[in-house]
Amino acid sequence: MPWTIEFDRRALRDLQQLDHSVQRRILDYLAQRVAPAASPRDFGEVLTSTFAGLWRYRVGDYRVICRLEDTRLVVLVVRIGHRRDVYER
Repeated sequence: MPWTIEFDRRALRDLQQLDHSVQRRILDYLAQRVAPAASPRDFGEVLTSTFAGLWRYRVGDYRVICRLEDTRLVVLVVRIGHRRDVYER
């Protein structure tokens, strides 16, 4: 069963600030790899410390930070950014 991708308000703002080609690359990754997967955990990595319970997807030099909601089959994107500064709060 496919997963649904949803974006938090902050994640949408993060995405809009990126170059158009990077936006397209991130959206394609989420739509083509994560959404149709039986388990989106196969492509990501669990985070610890401040971001405990969240998952990270690597798309080139950019990171997509998500919360996986198993009961609704939703991947909620909470942050998007360059790897050097996405983990700053």
